[in-house]
Amino acid sequence: MPTRHALLACGVAVVWGVNFVVIDVGLERFPPLLFAALRFALIVFPAIFFVRRPEVGWRSVLLVGTFLSAAQFGLLFVAMDQGMPAGLASLVLQLQAAFTALLAVGLLGERLKPGQVAGALVAFAGIGLIAAGRSEGVPLIAFALCVGAAASWGLGNVATRHAQARSAASLLVWSSLVPPIPLALLSLRFDGADAISDAFAALDAGGLLALVYIVIASTAFGFGTWTWLLKRHPASKVAPFTLLVPVVGILSAWLALEETPNAAECAGAAVVLCGLALTMRAIRPPRRVEAALT
Repeated sequence: MPTRHALLACGVAVVWGVNFVVIDVGLERFPPLLFAALRFALIVFPAIFFVRRPEVGWRSVLLVGTFLSAAQFGLLFVAMDQGMPAGLASLVLQLQAAFTALLAVGLLGERLKPGQVAGALVAFAGIGLIAAGRSEGVPLIAFALCVGAAASWGLGNVATRHAQARSAASLLVWSSLVPPIPLALLSLRFDGADAISDAFAALDAGGLLALVYIVIASTAFGFGTWTWLLKRHPASKVAPFTLLVPVVGILSAWLALEETPNAAECAGAAVVLCGLALTMRAIRPPRRVEAALT
């Protein structure tokens, strides 16, 4: 991989890592489900008028929109609103790699390699270590919701694989039609009309910048660049850069939000990263295939 492409991959990882701090800022201004609904509403409009519908069935669009978008971010935002620290959330969400590998076996009929099984087990052991030694300030329900968000991301990945859309960008835009209305209705049900109206009435520069960041920087730049890199390099060369996301997330949360992980969280984080590294290493294609792709 050329140096400039590696730097781009690092840049995406940094943007995605900082994104968790930005989400924390946004949640100070918006109810969590409303914040998630606004994220996808701003992705859809006006992009949907310029992006052709993906050449897949509506069922695939619905499944991707439900799991990869609505459920994942709805659960993540609620988890962080309920007390899940931004840095820890950036780590736990990376369990999606292990969930994807395991779910692909049952739903797509894929076969796991021993290394993938070992990596998934190590990653889940790390999460167990974090859960067992979590500080009293992290509610178990928030932790569980974040794990649920990672599982939903895994289901979304499987749905995306099954869809086999020619354009990942078009699938992203059109599947983003799914979340806004259900998430907004859930926000109305659980947060109430007063909380929603108060959020818009008190909207300030911080709230607007948080929305701009998660839509333009995290989604448009991050997803667009990642897709561009995957088209030019084997996934085995690009995917390991995602391991930088929780490192940046934990560091940025420490610097910006003064989140200091305890010893169990640090140890568990190291175990999770080792497990994810094993999982990614196990899915490397043969060298002859990599050479053909490059």
